[in-house]
Parts: sequence; C-alpha cells; structure tokens
Amino acid sequence: MPFFSNTPKCWLASGVACTAIIGTTAFAATDLTSQDDETAAVAVDETSAAADETRDDAAPPAAAAESTEDDRSAERDERADAEEDEADKADKADKADKAPATKRVMLKGSTTASYFWDDSSGRMGDTGLPASGKPMQKGMFASPSWPLGTEGYVVYNGKKAPFFIGDRGPGIPSERGIMLDIDGKTFAELTGGRFNDSNLTVTGFGSGHIKVDYVITKWGKGPGRKNRPVPFSNGAWRVFDSSPAKPTTVLAEAHD
Repeated sequence: MPFFSNTPKCWLASGVACTAIIGTTAFAATDLTSQDDETAAVAVDETSAAADETRDDAAPPAAAAESTEDDRSAERDERADAEEDEADKADKADKADKAPATKRVMLKGSTTASYFWDDSSGRMGDTGLPASGKPMQKGMFASPSWPLGTEGYVVYNGKKAPFFIGDRGPGIPSERGIMLDIDGKTFAELTGGRFNDSNLTVTGFGSGHIKVDYVITKWGKGPGRKNRPVPFSNGAWRVFDSSPAKPTTVLAEAHD
C-alpha cells in the first residue's frame, strides 16, 4: 500500500527510492567519481614524476662511466707520450754515440824526428840529465822551442805514442828541420826496431830519422814557443809566448 512521505514532492513505495534522494546520491556519486579521477590523475602524475626522477637518478652512473672511460683514455695518452719521450731520448743518445768524435787541440802538424836517450851516463854522446830535471824515461821527448811540460802524441805509420817535453833538442839538427827528439824506446816501438840498453841505440831499423805527425793537447807553463817549432838557435825556448797558436777542433783519429 502506498504511503506518503513528509518529504516534499517525494513519495515512497516499497522497494522504490526517493527521486530526490537518488538524485542527491547520484550527484554525490558523480562528485566522488570526479574526485577519484582527479586522484587517479594526480597518482599518474606522481608516478610519472617518480619515473622521471628514477631515470634522472639512473643517469649519473652512465655519466660516471663515461667520465671513467675518459680518464682511462687520458692515462693511455700520457703513457704513450712518456714512451715516445723515452724513445726520443734513446734515439738521440744512439745518434750521439754514432756521431764522429771531436777533440780540441792546441797545435797539429808534422816534422822530421830523431831519437835520443840522455841518462847522464856519458855514453854515445849523452849530454847529462834532461833539462826538466826529471830522469830519462820512455815518453820523454825533446823540443828545440816548445815549453817544458808540453803534452801530446805523435803518429807514425798508424802507430800512436804519447809524449811530454822534458828536454831541449835537437840542437844543430834543428837547423835542418829536425824539430823533435823522440826517446829511444818509443822510437824503437814506432819503427819496429829494438832499443839497445848497452849502447843506447835503436837496431833493426835502417834510419835514425822518421817523418811523424804531432798533436799538442796541452802547453807547458814555462817559457817556450807555443806554436810551430823553430830551431834551437832561435832562442824561443827561453822566451814566454804571449801569442800562442789558436786552438782548433778536429775529428778524433781512428787510432786515438
């Protein structure tokens, strides 16, 4: 049986809802649905933002990996540069070793040489102890004009012999261009002869004179001519030389 509700313009029957109530409920449901959609949209936005943040957070490892690779590449380049520098140094050192050797000499020339041995024994024209006061010895040469103490070497037929000037001479022979006296033992070695201690002569060689090349490596500090030799009679051996020969740089000889 129908009944009337006190709600204006609303009647209720068994199992039938009030239109106004239903409308209101529908409107409420609609509002709730709208709110749910907004909530879902917000949730989607938040999810998207979270995903973006996740991607942003994931980016640094990739950048870090790229940076690490750059560092490794830089290290490889540095090692390569260091190896190249070492190779250059080794190459320069090798070239320096193979470069022709040079030396600075005071004077270089050639002359005719004789030999002597003055041991103050008086034998075979021995004139007494050498002018330097040092005992006669192998390697002591005599010059008519170079300062005592002058050092160098001579070369004869490819053989080289060092010397120092320790005596004066030759005397009269220097007038004929014989400008160097070699000690008898060195003379024998250069010529292939044999020095005879009993008579102070060299045997086994047919001449008492040889043509030698000389190189002066150091001048003596005393008086004497620091240039090409001149005869003993010139007196250069007793005068200090104020204008020595200009030193030269020459290639080192194969027999040095």
